[in-house]
Amino acid sequence: MSSKVAWGTASGWAERASVLLFLSGLGFLPAARGQVPKAAPEIRRYAIEVAGLRVGTMTATRQPQAGADVLYTLVSDVKVKFLFYNLKIYYQVNNRFRNGQLQLSTVEAHTNQGDFASRAEWKGDHYDIVAKQYKHSYRATEKQPITYAVTNLFFGEPAGQTKAYAEYFGDYFTLSRAAPNKHSALRDGREDEYQYANGQLVTIIKKNPLKNFVIRLLP
Repeated sequence: MSSKVAWGTASGWAERASVLLFLSGLGFLPAARGQVPKAAPEIRRYAIEVAGLRVGTMTATRQPQAGADVLYTLVSDVKVKFLFYNLKIYYQVNNRFRNGQLQLSTVEAHTNQGDFASRAEWKGDHYDIVAKQYKHSYRATEKQPITYAVTNLFFGEPAGQTKAYAEYFGDYFTLSRAAPNKHSALRDGREDEYQYANGQLVTIIKKNPLKNFVIRLLP
């Protein structure tokens, strides 16, 4: 008994469609006309350290989207337990830019003190900004377009930038060049130091009265 299937029959067309789908999935067939493959995301992975001990990870991603959109994400997962000091923070930042301007920023934070969130959305002529974080509440209307945020710092030195939108807090870090390849981000008396090598962010020092958090680029 023959197992051949006539291509002109209904079962034949179904088998042909399955073969084409399989070959397309392997990359042997071109994408359908009008479809543009997504560019590969840029990913930076970091270790978070306190007193030389690794306590978490941080991952920054830049992904081109359809049209002129670019999506930046920043995911941090930290767990610290030292004597009476206990800290657990998982947060994710999503920043969507269009033609270089922030359109929507969202932050979700899950901590041992509860769940918190921040949001900034462009409404055509202003941003509605709401931040509800641990011991920090902020609500504002911002009329100036936001063109640079903390997530941008992970993908190149902040040349010519004087401030970066602080997604978690809903306001701004003041940026300054501390030394060659070193930049300071100052907000509310707290300072973060960003260190670069060959244009790539390699170390962040988040200065803290108890212990500094050091974020190092992983190989």
